[in-house]
Amino acid sequence: MKQKLSRREKIHLRIRKRIMGTATRPRLSVFRSNTSIYAQLIDDTTGHTLAAACSRDKDIAAQKGTKTEKSYLVGEALAKKALALGITSCVFDRGGYLYHGRVKALAEGARAAGLQF
Repeated sequence: MKQKLSRREKIHLRIRKRIMGTATRPRLSVFRSNTSIYAQLIDDTTGHTLAAACSRDKDIAAQKGTKTEKSYLVGEALAKKALALGITSCVFDRGGYLYHGRVKALAEGARAAGLQF
């Protein structure tokens, strides 16, 4: 298990070397645990989180569905918060995870709600 985590961390650092978020185009960072998924829009120039959403939020946790379906809802919720702040585009940071399953569902949900990346 340690080997799997260290591999993901190395991939994440490799991605972070190239990706940086700004105030106009923040970084959409994804963290996936066994039970939940978290996403946040980060301005790396100041180090502030502009908007965040997770599957443990009351409105998302109350809904029935699989973890993948809830990930889609997290993406939609984050995109709605971003659009309310006037953010229309972002840079996607998959956090060292494969672009597959829950991470892909989150990205598709954000795109469907109007966020571009």
